[in-house]
Amino acid sequence: MSVWDDLNSLLDSPSSLTVTSNARGTVKDKVNFKVEEDVAALREAVEGLGTTEKTLIEVLTQRSNAQRQIIAKAYEKATGRKLIDDIEGDTHGDFEDLLVGLIKPPAVYDCHEVVGAIKGAGTTESTLTEIFASRSNSQIQELSEAYLAETGKALLHDLKSEVSGDYGKALLILAEGKRDASTHVDSANAKADAKALYQAGEKKWGTDEGTFVDILCHRSIPQLRQTLIEYKNISNKTLQESIESEMSGNLEDLLVAIVKCVKNVPAYLAERLFKSMKGAGTTEATLTRILVSRSEIDLMDIRAEYKKLFGYSLYSQLESEVSGNYGNALKHLCGQDD
Repeated sequence: MSVWDDLNSLLDSPSSLTVTSNARGTVKDKVNFKVEEDVAALREAVEGLGTTEKTLIEVLTQRSNAQRQIIAKAYEKATGRKLIDDIEGDTHGDFEDLLVGLIKPPAVYDCHEVVGAIKGAGTTESTLTEIFASRSNSQIQELSEAYLAETGKALLHDLKSEVSGDYGKALLILAEGKRDASTHVDSANAKADAKALYQAGEKKWGTDEGTFVDILCHRSIPQLRQTLIEYKNISNKTLQESIESEMSGNLEDLLVAIVKCVKNVPAYLAERLFKSMKGAGTTEATLTRILVSRSEIDLMDIRAEYKKLFGYSLYSQLESEVSGNYGNALKHLCGQDD
């Protein structure tokens, strides 16, 4: 039985979308943090002959984001230069993207990932889907504020011109960051929603996508968990299986991502990591984004789910798929082997 079919422990397990603790991150505040020492080490690594990548990795992956902000301010004060600019000038490729990502505050990092996904030729829907399905209301609201500050435009306004159809409709609802946050579960409503979904999909000739979008994008996480159980009782299939057989394309991907995140955000992201390293070539952008953005939230849980899903550790997979300074930095973020 796949992890996605098991609904038994669903109601009691905590959700990364509602828990606001960093206890499951791999990166924590460094004890005895000395900003002057870090700034001096970084300066030496950057200003000396040839860049000392090892120092960059050790300092930037082993400090919390809050500490990196303090370092960046002190660095600029000491040198008159921005740390990000110096890193960009001295490193390149995936390694550069990773270090620069670590120096940005989390909301700004998410915001730049969204900007990257919507600008240029063609929109990268898979990135938008991953971000908006896996972030909590408060993370989405902070991303939105960062977007306005960085671009001078409203996130929803820019998304509107980039996404369309039912996929666009669903993404725009998620991007408001206003999913119901109540923790109370109404069983009668869960049954009614499950029935509405069943009648909009399995029971209908042609699918009424609007019903799926409305319920999956608005209801609270605990409420949707109960609805997934009620749906299985009515339909004998999981809601995910129904979506996969009834829909296609970006809308299917987004609704399946929402259902997976309702169940288990770390397992959803573990699967994304696996797919980014599987097959010909590695999708470094996905690897970087997940390891950077989850390193202080739930990367320990992602590691555990990875092992459960695929039978070997995330660390060992990184070991065999990515190399050089980039690979070392990722392994530092991942933390020890499981």
